[in-house]
Amino acid sequence: MRPLRAIAAIFGRGEGTPQVVHRRSLARRILVGLATTLIGLFGVYVVYELGRYDAGYDRQAVAQQRTELEVKIEHLEEENRGLRTKLAELDTIRLGRANEQAEVARALGDLQAQVAKQSQELAFYRGVVAQGVANLGVKIEDLRITAAPQPNVYVAHMALVRSGRAETVAAGTLLLSVDGELAGGDKTLDLAALTGGRQQSLRYDFRYFQDFDQELTLPAGFKAAHLVVEVHSNRKDVTPLSQTFLWSVEASP
Repeated sequence: MRPLRAIAAIFGRGEGTPQVVHRRSLARRILVGLATTLIGLFGVYVVYELGRYDAGYDRQAVAQQRTELEVKIEHLEEENRGLRTKLAELDTIRLGRANEQAEVARALGDLQAQVAKQSQELAFYRGVVAQGVANLGVKIEDLRITAAPQPNVYVAHMALVRSGRAETVAAGTLLLSVDGELAGGDKTLDLAALTGGRQQSLRYDFRYFQDFDQELTLPAGFKAAHLVVEVHSNRKDVTPLSQTFLWSVEASP
């Protein structure tokens, strides 16, 4: 029996030894494969860096340039914030000036309206002392100009009143014309041009007073300056009355 056990032991050891050798060989192959892979990757990286170096790429120079660019970006952002602050200040100043200009424009409009009113009164008193006014006994009172809803259309509101005793009826014609500028030259539009040819003159016939609300249409681009009103009596011995009023448009009521 002992010889058989010895033989079995020998054969048993023979079966165990190949398994250990096989496991060690597999582990060695894995380690070799990993090392080869790492070495290959390192070699690729080295080749990549050498390629960039041969092409003139300098990592340190690039890092320095990036730092300089970041500093420059910070400076530009700071300048941009300063410019935005200055722009906001300028906008505030501009709005303030716009409000001041609006106030000045309103004050100027009021002054122009006062001047127009005083001009009307002055024209009236001049007409009173002029030759023939005493015989005419008619004066132009309360002349106003307002804008109509249609573009370039205005309404002249005026009243004719007797300046003396209303012993007889005053009758005659009323002529209107507008002086101004068109296409860079002086231009005068009579009543026919201002009404599209519908009216040549206005008739008046009253004892005490008569109101007129005459619609006037100005051509596009025409800049009106004065409104001229002429009063002609049917009596041949009465000198016509002519008054010039500043073209000042009031707000519609």
